[in-house]
Amino acid sequence: MPSYSDLQDATVLITGGANGIGAAIVRSFHAQNARVFFCDTDATAGHALAAELGPRAAFTQVNLMREAEIIRWVKSITHGTKKTKSAAPPQPIHALINNAARDPRMSLASMSVKDWDDLFATNLRAYFLLARETAPHMPAGAGAIINLSSITFHIAPAEMSAYVATKGGVIGFTRSLARELGPRGIRVNTVSPGWIMTPRQLKQFVTPKIKKQIRSSQCVPELLQSEDIAEVVLFLSSTASRAITGQEILADRGWAHS
Repeated sequence: MPSYSDLQDATVLITGGANGIGAAIVRSFHAQNARVFFCDTDATAGHALAAELGPRAAFTQVNLMREAEIIRWVKSITHGTKKTKSAAPPQPIHALINNAARDPRMSLASMSVKDWDDLFATNLRAYFLLARETAPHMPAGAGAIINLSSITFHIAPAEMSAYVATKGGVIGFTRSLARELGPRGIRVNTVSPGWIMTPRQLKQFVTPKIKKQIRSSQCVPELLQSEDIAEVVLFLSSTASRAITGQEILADRGWAHS
């Protein structure tokens, strides 16, 4: 893994960091000696990962559908908790990784308004709330926001219209936010992963037939792992990518290209 000196001791926030791609991102930043704060609804996996990594990784259980919980989590990082609060100035946040999302399969006929609204709350509204709360604490010229979309937006499978709509929204949100925060030197980019071989995907969806389909669809047939996406996120969080903002990076081994 490349080493980015500017990420050492940087404060990084990651949502959905207990499992899959999120956990790989947490591990990658930790390996850069960053201070990693991550949240998830899976408290068991989150606490286990934090305990494994040690004091430079802190887990908090957060329901991203609740604005108050998001605000409280960010404030606990920038200003400390009641037990640790001191006269020290607010701590800067160097990178925000909006990773948490759900990808249910729902037909149009079976989808309720609540299903639609709940998915947008998790997959898009939370990204806005976290960007709003963290951007004021990002140092000028050194802040980065990485929003996770998906190749699913480009291939648009059936019975995933709500999910595809949220991921299209993430790309649009990124483009406009990059323009708004750019004068402060804060960069905003989207990473759209291909089909990643996470344990959940392998258990629920990826059959031998699907693996064959993935390999034939990609320019490079090697199956994607969570660590592949984590390395792209690291690069976009570092000043090594200082010329890149407002972009969607398709990390899919060329699937969308084909």
